[in-house]
Amino acid sequence: MNIQENISLKPFNTFSLDKKARFFTSVNSREQLIEALIWARNLGIEVFILGGGSNILLTQDINSLVIKIEISGIEIIKEDADSIWVKVGAGENWHNFVLHAIDNKWAGIENLSLIPGTVGASPMQNIGAYGVEIKDVFHSLRALNRATLEQEEFNAEECKFGYRESVFKNELKGKFIITSVTFKLNKRPDFKLDYGAIKEVLAGENHSNLSLRAVSNAVIKIRQSKLPDPKEIGNAGSFFKNPTISKDLWLKLKDSFPGIPGYDITEGIKVPAAWLIEQSGWKGKRFGEIGVHENQPLVIVNFGHADGFEVKLLSEKIQKSVSEKFGIQLIPEVNFI
Repeated sequence: MNIQENISLKPFNTFSLDKKARFFTSVNSREQLIEALIWARNLGIEVFILGGGSNILLTQDINSLVIKIEISGIEIIKEDADSIWVKVGAGENWHNFVLHAIDNKWAGIENLSLIPGTVGASPMQNIGAYGVEIKDVFHSLRALNRATLEQEEFNAEECKFGYRESVFKNELKGKFIITSVTFKLNKRPDFKLDYGAIKEVLAGENHSNLSLRAVSNAVIKIRQSKLPDPKEIGNAGSFFKNPTISKDLWLKLKDSFPGIPGYDITEGIKVPAAWLIEQSGWKGKRFGEIGVHENQPLVIVNFGHADGFEVKLLSEKIQKSVSEKFGIQLIPEVNFI
């Protein structure tokens, strides 16, 4: 185990914020993870778990042992005539796994192409895009209990998936470390094309001969047209969740704002946060080293030398203005550290 001191976390978070870790190590097995946890426990040092760093906002240095999860591996557990169960290490890059699935003609996650982060973070956030969420393909996961250092297994019901939510962001926050995730994928595609602009991008395709690759490429094209590449400009993707409001409130708002979009879901009406932010005047605004992206108002960006606390303050101003104009409270999708 290699423990480093006073390490910059700039290369390890997509916001590209230059905060330091008091101690830092990476682990590529459950055994190494346990060893690191015991090391920190013996010295009375707190532990911070880091995956792909794509959904965090570092507002301060981390006075802890930062453990970067790099547990890899893709393994077929079982299969039948219709489905295949694939166990994936928590440290695998999510998009690379999607491409691996497409190469092997495993269907179900092609709509989740180009989402940043690691496989281990995917069930924590219940990541989703273009009509598909992790819960739709999830079978189980294994996670290390930080108190007992024993590995436990969780099924979908136990994960309590919600919109960008799971039990690991609520009751069990900070109590477990995900080491692997098992997905149930399909051998025969059931394409989800009705969300967003997928149909438009695929307009020239023969839908009777659609492929997983074509759908993935369409999603990638849409995402690249809307979302900035973190390698070029620091960001964490969508900063806020799309809020869900009551139908009564939506109809009331529609009287004042006839163009307000809304989508029926079980819990009420989902309103695009990007629309609310743009209508509140934030799209394309820059304030020194931080700003709101010119093409996608749901994205806050670091132009080069931003401080995480400044980003936090900007997000709070956006929340306040949306609340004052529409009476809707935006909830960050990004985790503040």
